[in-house]
Amino acid sequence: MKSILAIALGLLFAASSASAAFPDKPVTLIVPFPAGGATDAMARFTANRLSKELGQPVVVDNRGGAGGVIAAETALGAPKDGYTIFFATTGTMAINPFIYRKLKYNPLTDFEPVGNVASASNVLVVHPSVKAKNVAELIALAQARPGKLTYASAGIGTSSHLSGALFESMTSTQMLHVPYKGSAPALSDFLAGRVDMMFDTASTHAPYVKAGKIRALAVTSPRKSPAFPGVPSIAEAGVPGYDVTIWFGVAAPAGVPKASLDRLSAALQKAWQAPDIKAALADVGADPLYLGPAEYERFIAAENQKWGRVVKASGAEAQD
Repeated sequence: MKSILAIALGLLFAASSASAAFPDKPVTLIVPFPAGGATDAMARFTANRLSKELGQPVVVDNRGGAGGVIAAETALGAPKDGYTIFFATTGTMAINPFIYRKLKYNPLTDFEPVGNVASASNVLVVHPSVKAKNVAELIALAQARPGKLTYASAGIGTSSHLSGALFESMTSTQMLHVPYKGSAPALSDFLAGRVDMMFDTASTHAPYVKAGKIRALAVTSPRKSPAFPGVPSIAEAGVPGYDVTIWFGVAAPAGVPKASLDRLSAALQKAWQAPDIKAALADVGADPLYLGPAEYERFIAAENQKWGRVVKASGAEAQD
């Protein structure tokens, strides 16, 4: 009897030690866009902070394409051991289910929420060759030239795409959407004047606006952005009710052991309690928006309802 008890206690101790040891090797963070864009910058910031708390490297793995679908499927195809996690975004978790008719994942059931970390605004920017100096002039120009003005995005189904689609829907305009595999290649063509405008993360474009290379007309959030103090929101500039606020978080494939999930979420929470977190996030153009696993799960469900309505109203749809 004593030997059986000893074996049982030994197994319990071994299991406990294994759980406590997580992670004992590097963790991979799958990012749904290429290096160089705003999502990548936010992901690398998150990876660095998380790595310090976990005591292991958190390696960023950029998997751009298909509005984040490729990255999501890559994360879900990895072993369910906690060593592969996903950098979740508004597009991948709340927009894609309504953009892609044959989406192979369900963000509400195929992922476990670890925590949300930040929110940010997109900004509507135009190339200097576009004559519009404000939102009203841009609307008038688009209405006078249906289908002629072009806007670049980070890909079909991303917030930069849907920002444009919603703008078209709410202003009775028609523009040509030009999707790319991430913000970085889209920005390159935009700066070169090959596309007329973008709706993209404010932090990405701030340096170019300050340098006079592009012109900021408005931000997509309901209120002004600290990154562009003199720039109105689209809602303030004459499109009442317009609101595209983006968010970033961390999720894991469903099936990861609870002990590993708890370790990840605890590390993320501790990292976001650092006194410098607000100032540090401001440097990458974001505001802290930490949500624990349970609250984040409810938030994602609510965002799915919101974006489902927005996508339907905009008529945006990806070709599967």
